[in-house]
Amino acid sequence: MTSTNIRCTWANMANPRYVQYHDEEWGVPCHDENRLFEMLNLEGAQAGLSWETILNKRENYRLAFDGWDADKIARYGDDKVAELLGNAGIVRNRLKVAAAITNAQAYLRLRAEGSSLDQYLWDFVGGQPIVNNFPNGERPAKTELSDRISKDLARRGFKFVGSTIIYAYMQGIGMVNDHDMTCFCRTG
Repeated sequence: MTSTNIRCTWANMANPRYVQYHDEEWGVPCHDENRLFEMLNLEGAQAGLSWETILNKRENYRLAFDGWDADKIARYGDDKVAELLGNAGIVRNRLKVAAAITNAQAYLRLRAEGSSLDQYLWDFVGGQPIVNNFPNGERPAKTELSDRISKDLARRGFKFVGSTIIYAYMQGIGMVNDHDMTCFCRTG
């Protein structure tokens, strides 16, 4: 996948990490439970910031949050929170750090009910990604489906799961494919 390929208008060609994310992750159906949990939290951390900012810090997040091990994160106490708030490698926002802990607890409850993020999320789309046909660069910020998922996640105790965040999450994990019509990653 070379730089001569036509990509979505949002892909920052000057950032190899961003190009790789566009080419290999965004819009690609994900069923990996750990990555689904990671992306849910990273999308929440992105609120009010650019995705590129979070993407550039992703490895720092993985280290800081124990590889996104929900069992460990759910048990974080005050000392770990203080450590995270002192970590310049992540976004040091108390509400976003607290949300990751709360999300781990909500995720563990979901698993205790016999489900998984993979099953829960993909049931909303019948197991198949939605391939949209928006004109290049004209994607919505949210949809009726992201509204529904957002409300259900909030009801289940998840935090930083507003409809706009959830729509970006759906794009990031491939529940929807919103690649530009001219993008080489376009399918369908």
